[in-house]
Amino acid sequence: MAGSPAGPEIERLIQLLAKLPGLGPRSARRAALALLKKRESLLDPLADAMAKAAAALRLCSACGNLDTSDPCALCRDHTRDTGIICVVEDVADLWALERAAIFRGKYHVLGGALSALDGVTPERLNLPTLMERVRGGGTSEIILAMNATVEGQTTAHYLMDALESSGAKITRLAHGVPVGGELDYLDEGTLSAAFKARRPF
Repeated sequence: MAGSPAGPEIERLIQLLAKLPGLGPRSARRAALALLKKRESLLDPLADAMAKAAAALRLCSACGNLDTSDPCALCRDHTRDTGIICVVEDVADLWALERAAIFRGKYHVLGGALSALDGVTPERLNLPTLMERVRGGGTSEIILAMNATVEGQTTAHYLMDALESSGAKITRLAHGVPVGGELDYLDEGTLSAAFKARRPF
């Protein structure tokens, strides 16, 4: 069996890059080689930016978003409507909705979706904070913006039951979101149409 053409440090870089979404072993090798060939303009600035991001990273105690401050910039934004909470599975979904610029309320990130196969139970999700926010009063609408997967819809039904007594209107995204689709992979037009056509659960 042939040995590695690169040292252990470079192999480690390739292995870590291969763990990123959309990068397999071959793509990771190409990405690593591009970084190494442009050390001063790419590798060093990237390493510096990653170190700074890792040091500054905070999980928002209010909504679960990732930011460099707690509470996050979205929770601190006083121009947003505090009466509407959009519940999403993951930070990627929150970022997708923000890119589409279609929502001006507050968010809540669950940190996943219910899945019996993967052992994700309600206790493993960011549910207590959501219930506390809703019990605090002033919430007129809760939008369940779950992915159109079996797990996402199971989570939406669970939340609908849990929030039924809150007094807030509970809505979900329209079915313009394709079955099996994830919010982070949808274009802004599809997201916008689905968001505007939301209806009571």
